[in-house]
Order: sequence, then structure tokens, then C-alpha cells
Amino acid sequence: MVWVPLGSPRTDCLTLLRPPPNANSPKMSLEWLVAWGWSLDGLRDCIATGIQSVRDCDTTAVVTVACLLVLFVWYCYHVGREQPRPYASVNSLMQGADTNGLQNGYVYCQSPECVRCAHNEGLNQKLYHNLQEYAKRYSWSGMGRIHKGIREQGRYLNSRPSIQKPEVFFLPDLPSTPYFSRDAQKHDVELLERNFQTILCEFETLYKAFSNCSLPQGWKMNSTPSGEWVTFYLVNQGVCVPRNCRKCPRTYRLLGSLRTCIGNNVFGNACISVLSPGTVITEHYGPTNIRIRCHLGLKTPSGCELVVGGEPQCWAEGRCLLFDDSFLHTAFHEGSAEDGPRVVFMVDLWHPNVAAAERQALDFIFAPGR
Repeated sequence: MVWVPLGSPRTDCLTLLRPPPNANSPKMSLEWLVAWGWSLDGLRDCIATGIQSVRDCDTTAVVTVACLLVLFVWYCYHVGREQPRPYASVNSLMQGADTNGLQNGYVYCQSPECVRCAHNEGLNQKLYHNLQEYAKRYSWSGMGRIHKGIREQGRYLNSRPSIQKPEVFFLPDLPSTPYFSRDAQKHDVELLERNFQTILCEFETLYKAFSNCSLPQGWKMNSTPSGEWVTFYLVNQGVCVPRNCRKCPRTYRLLGSLRTCIGNNVFGNACISVLSPGTVITEHYGPTNIRIRCHLGLKTPSGCELVVGGEPQCWAEGRCLLFDDSFLHTAFHEGSAEDGPRVVFMVDLWHPNVAAAERQALDFIFAPGR
């Protein structure tokens, strides 16, 4: 190979060329040495020109660029070194039904991290941290009610009348009523009722697996003073249950068509709820007032009743019943064995007075696993 200067040997760039057939001749070796010397001179001139260009730059501009680079490097380092905070997750705070201790007809876990068992400042700190993180990423706009609720959560929960006491989070200034009209979430109510037969058929297929010996896979037994209350969750505290959803594919797809279904935070559930004859669910409070619980009646024999805030209501097959489960409520089935179970499809919908910006923030603050 030979280095051959193109054009002006002192100022032009160097190009690597294939050696000519007579590259080994003495004459060509001499020419190569001359060209190499010229090329070195050109490289030296190029470097000198670059150094002079830097010297001629405006000092202020150079300092500004240097400062920006330092800030960028610091930011990358700061973001990269952040570790998850040693807080208990909100999802774990919501878990309280699998260990010892019975209260209000529910199993309580005795854990200091369980929000339904221990109301402490740790939860409020966790929620406030989540709110600050959300505001940094998005905006504080529209967060006044949530900020107020988190800041004064202890006072709200302790001073609430006994008829309505959400156990986890109370959003202030929401209209409160035990029952809601169908128009509160008209689109979703009508959609559920149109698909009544679809949901009922999938339930009947599931229910055929029941036997006197054991609880079929996917069903959950709940604690009650008397009788049996079992549930089959498609969405449990904001988390899809894939194995159960595969057994009810059309019902699960229907959830995706609901406009106000809570599916991205720990307050969102969707399940089939079955009460056997003789079952009584002791009075209890739900975790929050930001949702409306919707029951679509699938099988509603006589002698079944729901009581919310002291007001009794009966289910009807193919019809939705909307209520605020942060009010003290209970349900019972006083029918005979011949009547069969009471069955409803339960899904949690957003309270109609929770604004879109608040819904987005609450999904972030109470996201499963946070």
C-alpha cells in the first residue's frame, strides 16, 4: 500500500489507495516517502487550525456549554442511583384476609403494615410520597382535594359518623349517599345489563365444577358468621387473575368496554359473588368512597337482601344495583336450600364526582405494587 496525496499535498486530506503494480520499484518508494512527509505537514496544520478555532471561541459560550454538560451528567447520575423507598407497598397494605384475627365478619392480619388492621402515620406518609412523585411527573393541577384528603386523612377517618367510615382512604367533598341511581353510570349499567345472559352462562359453566368435597380452583372462601360466601375474581385489587379470566373470556372482554371500571388501582375489583342459603355477612365498611360498587343480579331468589347505611334493597335478575360500600353495609340470604344461591356479578366503578385528573392521580398513588 502507498499513501498518495491528492491535489495540494499540504492542505488536502489523505486517501488510502491500492498499490500500483510497480509499487516495489525504488522510484515508487522515493515518491511514497515524499508524499508521507507532505501528509504529516498537512496533519500538523489541521491540528493547529483546530486549536486556534477553539481559542477564538467566545469564552461565555464555552462556559455555558460546559455547565450544561456538568448538569446533564449530574442528572443522569442522580436518576441512576435512586433506589426504591423502603415503604410497604399500598397493595400489601390492602392485604388482610389470610391470617389470624376476626372482626366484622372478615379475617384481619394483625400486621402493622396492613391498612385495614392498623391505621398509622406510615400509610399517610406513603400516600403523600406517591402524590408528590405524581405531581413532579405530571402536575399539581386538580390535586387540591386529594392533597387535602391525604393531609387530613386521620381526622377525616376518626371524625366520620359511624354510618360511613372508609377504612383506607376518604376523599373529601364527594356527595355521599348509600345508593346511586342507574343514571350515575348509565353507559356501563346498560352495557352490563345487555350482557346479562353472557355473564350468566359463563357463571353456570363455572358452577358445575362445584362439589361437596372441595372448593374448585379459582374460587375464594370468605369468612362469615354463618353460611358460605364464595367469590371468583377476574380482577382482584387492580390485578387481573389470568387463570380465572381464561375461564370467563367474554365477561373479561366486557370489562374492557366499561368506561368507568376501576382497573388500575387497588380499589378496583370484578368478581362473581355467591351467597348460599343461610349466609349472613356481618356489617362492615369498604376501603374508600371514591368508587361505586355495582351488582348485576344473576340469580336472586326471595329472602335475599342488601342493607347499606341502614337502607334495605333487593337484587333483581338482569338489573344493576349501585351503592357506596364505604357506608356500613351487610348482605344476607334467608331463603331455603331449594331456592339455590344468590349470585351477582360485582364490579367497581368510579364515583361520578371524581374528576378525570383525580382518577389519573389516584391510579398512580394506589397502583398495585406501589
